[in-house]
Amino acid sequence: MRSRIGGFGVVAAGAAIAVVAGTVAAEQVGCVTTEWKLVGANHRVCVESFPDPKVPGVTCHVSQARTGGVSGSLGLAEDPSQFSLACRQTGPISLPDKLAKEATVFSGDTSILFKETRVVRMWDEANRTLIYLAISRKLIDGAPANSISTVPVMPWAVR
Repeated sequence: MRSRIGGFGVVAAGAAIAVVAGTVAAEQVGCVTTEWKLVGANHRVCVESFPDPKVPGVTCHVSQARTGGVSGSLGLAEDPSQFSLACRQTGPISLPDKLAKEATVFSGDTSILFKETRVVRMWDEANRTLIYLAISRKLIDGAPANSISTVPVMPWAVR
C-alpha cells in the first residue's frame, strides 16, 4: 500500500500518521508484472509485510493489485480492490494484558481520493484466535472487497 498523492513528504507524513494511529508501515517484499504497458509502469501485484504492532510474533502479508500505465506512473490511478491477506505466527506470541476486541493494525491508500485498504485485528477470546480482516473502504457493487486470515494463540503462548 502506498500513498498515491506523490512526493517523499507525503509518504513520510503518511508514515508518521500511521505510527500515531497505532498502525505500522508495511515493507515491500516484491512485485510481479501482470500486464506489460507500452507507456508508463506495468500493471503489477505487489506483496508487502507488516508485523502486528501490539502482538509480537505475528506477521501479515498483503498482496495488492497495482495499476500501471501513465496514470499509475504519475500516482493518479485508482488501484483495483483486489487483494489477499495472510497472517501467521512468525515468533513467540506475546499477548498484551489488555487487547482491544477490534483495532486497525494497518491502512494504506489505494487511490488519490477516498480509497484505502485497511487491516483490522479482532480478538476471538472464546477460541483464543486472532482474526485479521482486510477491507477496501470503497464499496464495490454494494459490498466492500475483503479477505480474512486467522492466527490461533495456543495455550503455551506467553501472556
